[in-house]
Amino acid sequence: MRTFYVNARYLIVPTMSLLAIVGILIGGVYAWTGVFLFGLNTVIDTLTRNIHHRADFAPDGNSYGIKRLQYSVMYFMLPVFIAFQIVLAWRLHQYTTDGTGAISITSLVGATVSCALWAGLGIIYGHELSHNKKEGFLVSRLIMALSGASHFTYAHVYNHHLDLGHEDDPATAPRGRNLYAHAWHSHMGQSNYSYDMEREKADRQNKHFLNLDNRWIIGYLYSLPSLVLFVWAGGLWGIAAILIVWGVSNFLLEALNFMGHYGLIREHGKPVEHRHSWDNDNVFTSWFFIEIGRQCDHHVRGETYFWELDDVKGPNYGIGYFSLFVITLFPNLFRKFVKKHLDNWDQNYATDSEREIAQRFLTNSNPELQLSD
Repeated sequence: MRTFYVNARYLIVPTMSLLAIVGILIGGVYAWTGVFLFGLNTVIDTLTRNIHHRADFAPDGNSYGIKRLQYSVMYFMLPVFIAFQIVLAWRLHQYTTDGTGAISITSLVGATVSCALWAGLGIIYGHELSHNKKEGFLVSRLIMALSGASHFTYAHVYNHHLDLGHEDDPATAPRGRNLYAHAWHSHMGQSNYSYDMEREKADRQNKHFLNLDNRWIIGYLYSLPSLVLFVWAGGLWGIAAILIVWGVSNFLLEALNFMGHYGLIREHGKPVEHRHSWDNDNVFTSWFFIEIGRQCDHHVRGETYFWELDDVKGPNYGIGYFSLFVITLFPNLFRKFVKKHLDNWDQNYATDSEREIAQRFLTNSNPELQLSD
């Protein structure tokens, strides 16, 4: 029974994704199912903020998690996310060919936003599979391509994990940057990293940048079927819909990066430690996001299975991702919220060198400000 419980608790997103797809198929008010569920999750996450759950291990030290099952679920999510785009394209085609008799504009908007929100959750599977050096890496690229962000897989593993906590990592948001600015800087910075990686590889191999081994180009070509599908389904309407899906899903992707590392600093050349990430480990965030909130442990043990990541007593916001995401949407509110956590990090987690770097950043933005004593 314990084995079933440990493995079944990570099926929230697959279950809700299928419900959202059914809602789009039914149409009418049900097309908004994905939006409703997203809001419901925010409420549940807020209500469970003080409930925490550590990783489960049997008395012999082995995990209750079943690797084959969990990987099967993650691979299964690729066709699920593809299905989201197919049913949305079908609804678009109905609207543009049959008019409002087939689907109303209200339902179409609900279907598009639902698809966009749940496509954004592809990050949790794309992220997990990016650390699998075998077939999982390709599946990660394909999942991220559905959001036009196939560059993420390489940038995440070879840029973010290696350069965490300093300016060479576009996914680490410096102090003072808001979520909206970070979403753009991080997305473009990671794409630029992948571009540079392929350019340097082509130079070493004496090849032209435009070659069949260019993984930056191939990654964006993976997104081409989505673009073709939506252009076929709805012309300009289709282009607008896929841009909304890509825009919202990438915004959610970068929101996770923003929440996981905002304002934290690591000195060049020093090892990544638990204190260089923010933990979010309340029970609903942990189960819904397949433990992606356990950033402290994950960044030290990057290839550890998500169900084995544990509480390592790192810096913690104290609230889950849904609740925190709402706060980040309001930059002034987020700055007030995060100040006490950054002050605590500066005083109790940072080294002298990291405090000096933090002060330098603070001085550059406002010469009169000093780190809290």
